[in-house]
Amino acid sequence: MFKKLLSFALVLMMVLSLTACKGQSATSGTATTGTGNTEDAATGGDAQEPSADATGVLAPVAKEDLKVGVIHIGDPADGAGYTFAHDQGIVEMQKAVGLSDNQIIRKNNVNDADALAIRTAIEECLEEGCQIIFGTSWGYMDTMEQLAAEYPEVVFSHCSGYKSNGTNFNNYFGRIYQARYLAGIAAGLKTQSDKIGFVAAMGKDNSEVTGGINAFAMGIESVNPDAKVYVKVTNSWFDPTLEQQAAESLLDMGCDVIGQHADTTAPQLAAEARGVWGCGYNSDMTKDAPAAHLTAPVWHWGAYYTSAVQSVIDGTWTGENYFGGMEEGLVAISPLSENVAEGTAEAINAAELKILGGFKVFEGDIVDNEGNQICTEGNFLSDGDITGKMNWYYKNVVVQ
Repeated sequence: MFKKLLSFALVLMMVLSLTACKGQSATSGTATTGTGNTEDAATGGDAQEPSADATGVLAPVAKEDLKVGVIHIGDPADGAGYTFAHDQGIVEMQKAVGLSDNQIIRKNNVNDADALAIRTAIEECLEEGCQIIFGTSWGYMDTMEQLAAEYPEVVFSHCSGYKSNGTNFNNYFGRIYQARYLAGIAAGLKTQSDKIGFVAAMGKDNSEVTGGINAFAMGIESVNPDAKVYVKVTNSWFDPTLEQQAAESLLDMGCDVIGQHADTTAPQLAAEARGVWGCGYNSDMTKDAPAAHLTAPVWHWGAYYTSAVQSVIDGTWTGENYFGGMEEGLVAISPLSENVAEGTAEAINAAELKILGGFKVFEGDIVDNEGNQICTEGNFLSDGDITGKMNWYYKNVVVQ
């Protein structure tokens, strides 16, 4: 659910060539704020390693005095999808740290395209005394940057995006492409038409979405080289109606598995209504579409929220960015449903072990759908390349 890149980032992406393909080690995140990846998630900037005795940039906050603000684009009460996954992470953090309910200030259904609504929601958190505020949608980034400058004693932590100031404003995200690859295996083994649809929130120039599509497509190809991925873009991070319409359009084309980078269960419900299958996103959607759902790339945001809040309490917050993956427990796939094809569990388990053993997903011979060589054998794309410079689609992807 992550939002528009600014124009200068788009320009950078367009001018990049094969030099984006690197053989250096990708930087890994950790579950402890202040020791994770400091590479700019959108620009691939150089990491700034903390010193061994690094201390926080802000004063510690007594646990009993702490208040945590959370700005959501949707409502956790929906019980599935993007906002629900984030809020489950907040709930996990609350239990782990030991905070009372009145120490968590939630602002739900905050339109991330409405700067005034975003500012109002954040200022309400500030008025209630929040010392750390999490903004869970890409579109909150610019407003959080502005308010971080106005309130230097408060931590502003923004999900995805690429802006940070190294002190009280950072960004956090992760290697969801690893889980996307695994979900692609389930889709590739299940399809009978060799047409797999994908409902995408944003288009080609949004690296977060494009990277997920490409990883999904690569997972599919690893088990079914004849299958193609058909993409339909909604140009909205949260719109159940548009998501359903996009899914139905793909189903009309003969797609018999529907993947998504969309916030709601609408694509999975559309697949179930047609008697076919799907891979959701953010949380396990099997309960919502039990006859259709195969598995979903999911986030365990509590891995980050717990460490971030604890660092504010301890006074060890450093303002560094965070980028974790399967190894840190931040990303995974939901349990496979009874709908998956025979042999899916074995294939996914083997791929997961391969990833945990060092397989980069975006490595080796990579060609886009226009015939351009993106990467070559012996090389791989860095996390900065994947999350900020991916304005191409993999060779088996077709955009509608």
